[in-house]
Amino acid sequence: MAILQPSHRVARLRPTAVNSVLSEVRDLQSQGVKLVSLLRGEPDFPTPPHIVEAAERALRQGRTGYADNRGEAPLRAAIAAKLGRDNGLDYDPDSEILVTTGATFGIYAALTALLNEGSEVLLPEPVYDAYHSPVLLAGGQVRSVPCQIRAGRFALDVDDLEAAWTPQSSVLLLNTPWNPTGAVFSRAELEAIGEFVCRRNLALLCDEIYEALIYDGIAHVSPASLSPELRQRTVLVNSLSKTYSMTGWRAGYCAAPAGIIRAMFLVLQQSSRGPATFVQDAAAAALAGPQRCVEEMLAAYAARRAQVCEALGGLDGCCVVVPQGGFFAMVDVRGLGISSLEIRRRLMHEHGVVTMHGSAYGPSGEGTLRVSFGAGGAALSAGLDRLRAGLASFHPVKAVSP
Repeated sequence: MAILQPSHRVARLRPTAVNSVLSEVRDLQSQGVKLVSLLRGEPDFPTPPHIVEAAERALRQGRTGYADNRGEAPLRAAIAAKLGRDNGLDYDPDSEILVTTGATFGIYAALTALLNEGSEVLLPEPVYDAYHSPVLLAGGQVRSVPCQIRAGRFALDVDDLEAAWTPQSSVLLLNTPWNPTGAVFSRAELEAIGEFVCRRNLALLCDEIYEALIYDGIAHVSPASLSPELRQRTVLVNSLSKTYSMTGWRAGYCAAPAGIIRAMFLVLQQSSRGPATFVQDAAAAALAGPQRCVEEMLAAYAARRAQVCEALGGLDGCCVVVPQGGFFAMVDVRGLGISSLEIRRRLMHEHGVVTMHGSAYGPSGEGTLRVSFGAGGAALSAGLDRLRAGLASFHPVKAVSP
């Protein structure tokens, strides 16, 4: 009897790094091992009450039918207003905005709309590994752009991009703030990147989901705001997951020129068809309502960031790459002379703390660990205690400059 086989395209996919580590975690927990996790990008704050109340109100009003697949008109209007208010961008809510089932689907729909078979996507590395699969599913090829730690942060410059570019390159996928590195691209950096995008006739797919989580007075700059030409080449992707602690609501959006939004809408019609109607009502309330909740969460993340830096300071062979944005800190462990995967495994098995090895994000991430401070309180304190003790148990081979 013939056995059904997956398609060649799907056979190329791999589990995300987080899911692979979570499988190891579940195996250990089933054996009774107690672990503390500093792994996931999951805020531990409840969704703010006024957003929950908007969803409850919508449910009571019977808002449970099919949604407008483009996104409900009030939500698209709220997104357009938010982009104007926070990013200095002017998008038509009727033709240039698409509501998606989280940013993940927005990335997939954009790549499907932009890529031809064999087209290359430039991915600065270390890179959030979940970007790879939608590139492959859309028929594209990943073209990595290796980056290095410079002046205390991972940096991407035009020389890196030029070295990776080929005539088959058609899209640059950028993430700012940059997961996993925590770097926030400055206006000057984005202007140089934008000039490269225009000169090389690329599309820019920009994931901005951490835009509200930025520290030290640094400003988030959306590349689409830098010039009319770059706006015409940019697909902006965002979601409410991190900003409003709405990870499970699966509410995201994209803004782009009308022709690209039409193409992405065709993709969406054949797949997710967008978030539930009452979820969209709650998302509109989040964007248009009071933003004090966002400020309070940011202040808490800033305190946690300081806690991470203090707890892991002064370790031989290690140093924290202080994040400018997001809620992940990269720890430079190159001085320990051991692979990041081996360090991650030993930390979990011998010290009961779960992190992510930097090599999961590509060769440029080797020699680092990603530590999440999305959750705080006792879990963060206990996890950092275990992490410090574990890292201190290794024997450094050389000093590392911060």
